[in-house]
Amino acid sequence: MTFEKIDCLIIGSGPAGYTAAIYASRAGLKPVLYQGPQPGGQLTITTEVDNYPGYPEGVTGPQMMMDLEKQAARFGTDIRYGLVTSVDFSSYPHKAVVDNKVGIEANSVIISTGASAKWLGLPAEQRLNGRGVSACAVCDGFFFRGQDVVVVGAGDTAAEEASYLAKLCRKVYLLVRRDEMRASLIMQKRVKGMPNIEILWNTETVDLLGKEELEGVKVVNNKTGQESILPVTGFFVAIGHKPNTELFTEYLELDEAGYIKTVKGSTRTNVEGVFACGDAQDNIYRQAVTAAGTGCMAALDAERFLAERSVMVEEQVI
Repeated sequence: MTFEKIDCLIIGSGPAGYTAAIYASRAGLKPVLYQGPQPGGQLTITTEVDNYPGYPEGVTGPQMMMDLEKQAARFGTDIRYGLVTSVDFSSYPHKAVVDNKVGIEANSVIISTGASAKWLGLPAEQRLNGRGVSACAVCDGFFFRGQDVVVVGAGDTAAEEASYLAKLCRKVYLLVRRDEMRASLIMQKRVKGMPNIEILWNTETVDLLGKEELEGVKVVNNKTGQESILPVTGFFVAIGHKPNTELFTEYLELDEAGYIKTVKGSTRTNVEGVFACGDAQDNIYRQAVTAAGTGCMAALDAERFLAERSVMVEEQVI
């Protein structure tokens, strides 16, 4: 296989990848960005983005991603459709194969493959995604101010989302599959202390109701078998996220959940010349604006790495 030689390869798009591309292009790195299976990332399935700076009237997720893509292209980023199917970080320069047939040899690699929300697997989840169904209370909770909503989950994430929504919504139902929560004791205490949060123990989701928008949630008590309908307009799934990092497990250090570990205060990984940004390495914030920030950091880190390496090579030649 013939390998195309480039200075900077960006794997993945979304706010992190496109921002990295903007900064890398302006630095003269001539980056090549492969968009992956979902160009634009998770925001392309988000209807309204109301908390990203610079959009006073808000913006749809797809429109925002198109804006970022155009901006990256304007500065010279080579944006390509394609999926990186394998990588080899065992030697330098680093290698990647796209769609099992196109070889890339890169002096620096920026990983922005993101993370995917875990869903329950109900058919209506994706149909009503953005129409009452969400996996991010911080992103979408504002749109449900004064309404009744459901949160599904039993860990810290679910407790945090329920607590956040309780400050905005009239009523929050927290559905817990068992008769106990996995959340830390302090988070459980917070949830149980909020008067407008009702915890429904041993409760699972049967179906989501509504054609164009969510109109209710059918649930069942898995102890008694009794079904009921909760008349809510919001349904928040908070059972965790899965980082899209399987491709890198052989070479990069990951935490127990699969997020790429980076050196504190930077986007550097354990492999020299490989940088990670966005939700692939962020298991705490997972916001578009923080992803964009780390995308900027990754491009600056890559630029400095290449500059230092160039100096080293020049010194060796002399």
